[in-house]
Amino acid sequence: MIDEAAIGDKFRALAAELNERQRRLWAASEARSVGWGGITATARATGISIPTIRKGIAELESGERLDPGRVRRLGGGRKSLLESDPTILDDIERLVDEDSRGDPESLLRWTAKSVRQVAGALREMGHEVHFTSVATFMRLLGYSLQANVKTKEGASHPDRDAQFQHINRTAKAAVAAGWPVISVDCKKKELVGDFKNPGREWRLKGKPELVRVHDFKDKQLGKAIPYGVYDLRLDEGYVNVGIDHETAQFAVASIRSWWEHLGHERYRHAPRLTLTADCGGSNGNRPRLWKMELQKLADETELEIEVCHFPPGTSKWNQIEHRLFSFITMNRRGKPLVSLETIINLIAGTTTSTGLEIYARLDDGSYPAKIRVTNAELKTINVHRHEFHPEWNYLIKPHGH
Repeated sequence: MIDEAAIGDKFRALAAELNERQRRLWAASEARSVGWGGITATARATGISIPTIRKGIAELESGERLDPGRVRRLGGGRKSLLESDPTILDDIERLVDEDSRGDPESLLRWTAKSVRQVAGALREMGHEVHFTSVATFMRLLGYSLQANVKTKEGASHPDRDAQFQHINRTAKAAVAAGWPVISVDCKKKELVGDFKNPGREWRLKGKPELVRVHDFKDKQLGKAIPYGVYDLRLDEGYVNVGIDHETAQFAVASIRSWWEHLGHERYRHAPRLTLTADCGGSNGNRPRLWKMELQKLADETELEIEVCHFPPGTSKWNQIEHRLFSFITMNRRGKPLVSLETIINLIAGTTTSTGLEIYARLDDGSYPAKIRVTNAELKTINVHRHEFHPEWNYLIKPHGH
């Protein structure tokens, strides 16, 4: 009796290491060694067709040898579609040319039409083609799938690079003196609840995390507003998660919280705090409340607070985006933010191989919107502006200094 199980076991052990011709010849050799009924038994055990095994036996008996590296004889196999339908490339080119994008002379071109749409149009023109073949031909013609890329920032400020250099000099001087230098910003608000979060994580097959279909705010769970503080000297992050409004008052409260929980212990004798921030939002250079709240913080801590803003349209250069928020986003991918506790734990659980540590806390304080700062109050701020772009660079000293 033929042991088909043994034949199957041997084939599975070798199959991954054999090319098409080697599999055919191995099956033919196995069938011959078995004798009568060997072809049928080998076909059942391996899944290789009977005609293929018979072809292999004929090759073994003829003693035919192929050139090194070849799997088939010259001219063997199915004819290429390009050989049987030589006009197909020209027709694809004409179809996509109407909607082609980019410079025709560039090395990389792309089209707005999907390969299924192109395949359908080709079939209407009389070509017998599958969309997978169309994808291959599109690549052959130099097309590729591409997404929109954010590169247009509008006209950049003429002093953009000079401001970057100014920020760099200011930060380096503070670091050299042993004083704290922080980068601050507010991350986008997050809905709290079982909502879909982009990304994927490993789970048991067939058991995905079930989330809501629609992302409508849950009035009971509310939202989370993460405000980050990144210590450039120590590669250390602090995130204050608010639940009320993103205001200048909340922004400075987050910096105050960082100082109370981390900064004061690490920089006990520092006379000055240097911070970099975007030009817009709650910590922008225009809001009066931002400067008023910084003045209160300076008076409370007896710290001089030096602020350098990034020029408009350059927020992506802010260190906190690359060194803090990007890693937080990667750490929570594919995890629904079902509660404030979950958000805090995911933020605080973020680490990197270079030693980044992140601390996080919940801020349940109230930060009302639309607080007005009068002209008289504005004049009380003890602000000393830099000579270079004083609207971006300034020092707020405690009263009496």
